[in-house]
Amino acid sequence: MTNDDFISDDFASDNDTRQPIVIIDGDDERQLFEHFRFVADPGQALLRVDKFLVERLQKSSRNRVQQAAEAGCIIVNGKAVKSNYRVKPRDVVQVVMDRPRYDFEVVAEDIPLNIVYEDAHVLVVDKPAGMVVHPGHGNYTGTLVNALAYHFRNIPDYDPADPRMGLVHRIDKDTSGLLVVAKTPDAKTDLGRQFFNKTTRRRYLAVVWGCPNPADGRIEGNIGRSLRDRLQMAVFPDDSQGKHAVTHYHTLETFAHVSAIECILETGRTHQIRVHMRHIGHPLFNDARYGGDQILRGIPSASYKAFVQNCFEICSRQALHARTLGFRHPATGQEMDFTSPIPDDIQALLDRWRSYSASH
Repeated sequence: MTNDDFISDDFASDNDTRQPIVIIDGDDERQLFEHFRFVADPGQALLRVDKFLVERLQKSSRNRVQQAAEAGCIIVNGKAVKSNYRVKPRDVVQVVMDRPRYDFEVVAEDIPLNIVYEDAHVLVVDKPAGMVVHPGHGNYTGTLVNALAYHFRNIPDYDPADPRMGLVHRIDKDTSGLLVVAKTPDAKTDLGRQFFNKTTRRRYLAVVWGCPNPADGRIEGNIGRSLRDRLQMAVFPDDSQGKHAVTHYHTLETFAHVSAIECILETGRTHQIRVHMRHIGHPLFNDARYGGDQILRGIPSASYKAFVQNCFEICSRQALHARTLGFRHPATGQEMDFTSPIPDDIQALLDRWRSYSASH
C-alpha cells in the first residue's frame, strides 16, 4: 500500500510498461495501479466505505481496509478517502496498490538471496545488478519476487501475489542495492506510510560523466514518459506534463572525466536519478538508455577509447547503487539503518578512473 514516492529510481522498473493511474491527493500526485473496482448501485444507501469494501473483498478484515484507507489506497471518484467516507449511489470505489496485479502464477524459485536483515516482520535484501524485481513483460522467472516466494515458502500466510505484503519499493533491473520487504500486511502498511511521509532514509552512489558544477546541488524538474521514446523518461520544462521531482546530489570524488556522486531522492519518480543527471548534462556512466554508454568527456584518442571501452566492460550496466536504507521498524518502532558495500564492478570502475586520473 504505497505510492509513487517510493517507486523511486526505483519504482517502475525498466521492463514495466503497463500504465498506472494517477491519483490526485491534495497537492500530491500518486502513481498507483488498480487492483479492485466497484461501482455502487443506483439504489445504494449511504454506507461507510470500509463496510462497503469488507462486504465485497474476500479475505480482508475491516481493520485491513481501514489501514489501506489510511495509506491512501482507497480511492472514490478519483480521490483518496478515509475509512469513514460514506459511499453514495454510483460512486466508483477503487483499491489501488504500488504495483500491477499479477495476471499469472508466481513460481517459487530457489535463487540465492543476499539477506542483510530478517525478522518476523521485515526482510532487507541486497539486490544484485541484473535481477528484475517484479515478474512480468518477458521476465516471468528469475526475479526477486520469485526468489522471495521460495524463501518464504514455509510461511503459511505468505502469498507472493498478495499486494498486502512483499516488496515495499523497487529499483531498476541494472541498479544494485538495498530493498525492504514486508512479511506481514501490517508491516507493509506501516512501511508504506513511512515512504509516503518521506521519513525513510535512502542514499544512492552513482558514477556520472563529467564534474558537476556546482559540486553539490538540487535538481528540480517534472519527470514523465518521453514523448519521443516511451521506454525513456524525460524532464519537462513546466508543470503541464510529468510529475514533480527533486533530487539532491553531493560530489564525493572527481576524476579526469567522471565523478562519483551521492544522490538523495526527495521524490521518487521512475528513473529519477538517471533522468535528472542527464538533464544537467551528467548522464550515469554506461547508462545505455540515457546515453551514458558513449564517450561524453575527454579527447577520443585511440588509447582513451580503449580505456573507456575497458571501463564499460568492467561495469557493464548503469553505475548506480542503492547504498543506504533506513526506516522505523514497523513493529518495535526502532530506527534501523543499513549500508550495502560498493559492488565489485562499481568499485573496480572507480579504481580504474582513479588510477587514470592520477596518471593524466
